[in-house]
Amino acid sequence: MSTPIIRIRNLRKSFGPLEVLRGIHLDVAPGEKLVIIGPSGSGKSTLLRCLNRLEIPDAGYVEIDGIPLDDSRINLDRIRAEVGMVFQRFNLFPHLTALENVALGPRLVRKLPRERAEAVAETLLRKVGLAEKLHSYPETLSGGQQQRVAIARALAMNPKIMLFDEVTSALDPELVWEVLEVMRQLAQEGMTMLIVTHEIRFGAEVGDRMIFMDAGRILEEGAPKEMLRSPQHPRTRAFLERLLG
Repeated sequence: MSTPIIRIRNLRKSFGPLEVLRGIHLDVAPGEKLVIIGPSGSGKSTLLRCLNRLEIPDAGYVEIDGIPLDDSRINLDRIRAEVGMVFQRFNLFPHLTALENVALGPRLVRKLPRERAEAVAETLLRKVGLAEKLHSYPETLSGGQQQRVAIARALAMNPKIMLFDEVTSALDPELVWEVLEVMRQLAQEGMTMLIVTHEIRFGAEVGDRMIFMDAGRILEEGAPKEMLRSPQHPRTRAFLERLLG
């Protein structure tokens, strides 16, 4: 592996008496597509949220592109600009158009002039197939369209890393493909991506590596297609048998 863009050592996080992350060790290379699978409550989302400090770990070490996140001198806005995150829910501002939602971050954080920020936003909305929805408000968009706006919004900060947290789980099945197609395009362009998903076959298609988490630990990792074909850990095998049938 080249010098990791993400380095995690002994990461721990608890919510009250529940230990959600129990000593995670993980490196991610620049440009790598890491697929994270596992049952609900296994710590997948918390792991992602610790990478942009939406959650503060209780112990351990996280480094993003050479910057340790426990350094009190770091600018969290700077880190979050480098690490884009797309959630299960779209979290768009309902009073702003798609264009305004995407342009807001570059204006506030990157300090781009409105005209330049909106030009960036328009380019990205066209990229995700929403050229005709620039001036539409979220309530008029389908779930798949709103999630594509959310992806464009994250990309507008020009991040080095994209985190996807079950981004299709709230969508009707017929809308899932349009979001996955945008993610597939990003993968082909070489974006570093961490993808928490139950879309296992999609993960096997785009992923360079897959990890299986359960009860706050990484139990298995490997090439995605090999893991699906021949999982080594009994817990991984049981999970995939239930999921894939």
